[in-house]
Amino acid sequence: MDHQADYERLAGKLTARGIDVEAVKVKLKTQHVETPSWGYGNSGTRFQTFGWPGAARDVYEKIADAAYIHKLTGIAPTVALHIPWDKTDDWDGLAGYAEGKGVGIGAINPNLFQDQEYKLGSITNPNPAVREQAIAHMVECCEIMKKTGSDILSLWFADGTNYAGQDSISGRKQRMEAALAEVYKYLPEGARMLIEYKFFEPAFYHTDFADWGTAYATALKLGEQAQVLVDTGHHAPGTNIAHIVAFLLDEGRLGGFHLNARKYADDDLIVGTVNPFEVFEIYTELAAAGEKAKDVAYMIDQSHNIEPKLEAMLLSVLNCQRAYAKALIVNYDGLRQKQHAGDVLGGHMTLTEAFETDVEPLLAQVRVEMGCPADPMAFYHADDYAKKVADERGSGGKGWT
Repeated sequence: MDHQADYERLAGKLTARGIDVEAVKVKLKTQHVETPSWGYGNSGTRFQTFGWPGAARDVYEKIADAAYIHKLTGIAPTVALHIPWDKTDDWDGLAGYAEGKGVGIGAINPNLFQDQEYKLGSITNPNPAVREQAIAHMVECCEIMKKTGSDILSLWFADGTNYAGQDSISGRKQRMEAALAEVYKYLPEGARMLIEYKFFEPAFYHTDFADWGTAYATALKLGEQAQVLVDTGHHAPGTNIAHIVAFLLDEGRLGGFHLNARKYADDDLIVGTVNPFEVFEIYTELAAAGEKAKDVAYMIDQSHNIEPKLEAMLLSVLNCQRAYAKALIVNYDGLRQKQHAGDVLGGHMTLTEAFETDVEPLLAQVRVEMGCPADPMAFYHADDYAKKVADERGSGGKGWT
């Protein structure tokens, strides 16, 4: 499809709105959305895991699939790993394999929820031996970061309680802070510890990291290398995530995102499918923040349980690209003028004008200039990669639940 004429028409309209189209293209070309290894393999709910033809069976196949998604989009150059799911005896070999495929190793995610010992928590467990086990695992992950060149330790804890009186909430807070202070000492130079939160599940009376405030307060105690990780699915319905993002950006403590979507809570749906305007709102806060947002990490965190693995991941990355493009074409100077003038609906309509703009011609032009397919999804459907890996791999490994 010839997109050039459509692009030129759109560029003319954007220029008339006061948008520097070339500057927008530069920013789109430097967008970075990290994909997760676990999104390429079989996964499931607590009820069942459904195998998908061609699902990656090991970390090498996951990296190969991630490299394919990056080839189609040009903006997914790193892969997050989960330890021990992706553990190997040859980290140099794995890093070299990834480099050969055109991608790098991204965030390292310790597993602090699957071991039997973690039934009552990991770093907040009343048993000091269990806490030491969790600390040792995170320290091991810091060593893996050094071997792979990763600069992010991404932490999520299932820790919490189910009944009043089960444990001391303040005692668990103190154990949590002491454990993370110990791990913090082992962070590689220049690396960051990102602390994720979740308001419930699997703990239903209280969760030790229940919201952004607990993660933020802990990060402040630990030091400059500790920041908050916002999972867009880890909020109650009605939560204003853009407000959280704006606050943490202004404080210099927004470390990154785990991008997904939720209808109710942590549904792990494809980012932008349920709530595209919410994703746009988040990206407008990031775009408006300028330099304050330059180090924010963007990572997909989705487990594709019934969706085709590659197609789901591709759609996720493209939805992030689309939301960012729409955020970049907001006339922020005009928006600020309307805000200062108290023009309530004028400010709102400035945002909705950008959101309702069809940015596909712009994205197609950017992709072609980057050497990627103008329409990555159409290319994927016409390509034989998915069929080839399905023939080679069968229904994939057992995965995790």
